[in-house]
Amino acid sequence: MADRLPLGVTLRTIRGEPRWWLEQARRLDEAGFAGVWAWDHFVGQGDQTVPVVESWTILSMAAAQTSQITVGPFVLNVVNRHPAVVARMASTLQIASGGRLILGIGIGGAPREHAAYGIDFPDAPERVARLEEAVAVIRALWTGGPVTRESPYYPLRDAVAHPVPDPLPPIIIGGETRPGATLAARIGDGWNTFDDNFEQNLPVYLEALEASGRSRADQTVYVGFQGSWLGDGSTVIGSPWVEDPRGTWERWHEAGADGAILLARTTEDVDALIDSVARW
Repeated sequence: MADRLPLGVTLRTIRGEPRWWLEQARRLDEAGFAGVWAWDHFVGQGDQTVPVVESWTILSMAAAQTSQITVGPFVLNVVNRHPAVVARMASTLQIASGGRLILGIGIGGAPREHAAYGIDFPDAPERVARLEEAVAVIRALWTGGPVTRESPYYPLRDAVAHPVPDPLPPIIIGGETRPGATLAARIGDGWNTFDDNFEQNLPVYLEALEASGRSRADQTVYVGFQGSWLGDGSTVIGSPWVEDPRGTWERWHEAGADGAILLARTTEDVDALIDSVARW
């Protein structure tokens, strides 16, 4: 997939519709975009009655209906699913897709959503601890097992998990804060954050990588754009990513990004992004 554009697209899941989502994923695949990403929510964040597309189901369907584009959650909420189950889900999708899964995962948000669904929502320090433990559980199960490990959150007893995915999906840690960047450097195969804090937190990430004895060359860093760089914040139309995609990418690549993830809320947003391919 080296000839793909270095851009992924998050297709909205809140106020989204499954058939629309899949159609846009197919179009982005055909146009040469690197990846398609999905928010991990169950209900709307304002009006809770709006339709919401469940992330893992739609990503699995998208993988089945595309041939080259990567698929991944942006990002999976660690407290929404037990990590042993995530490990098995990810193994199946990685194998079925021919190695196209990128596992984005973070500490999550949206406490109102959790309250509505009866899902525990611990405070931030515990969610951070759970994320670190979850990544350890996922990696352990990707050996095939049997795995026995103590944990205050996710203990395993003689756990086996076959088949083993090959290659292993990269685990990209979402973190918008300095501690988040540090955690990503310690436990992840990469880091994703947003444009409004990337340049501020990148030195923190790089310092933590070095302190952990890990190589930047082995990591993948993504920058997400869902705000000021998308025009008025609601559409990609008229943004630098549409008007001057190559120049905009070069600016962020020089700043240290390996990939960019743009938000498309509408068919018109996807139209504009596909039209912009001719300007590369």
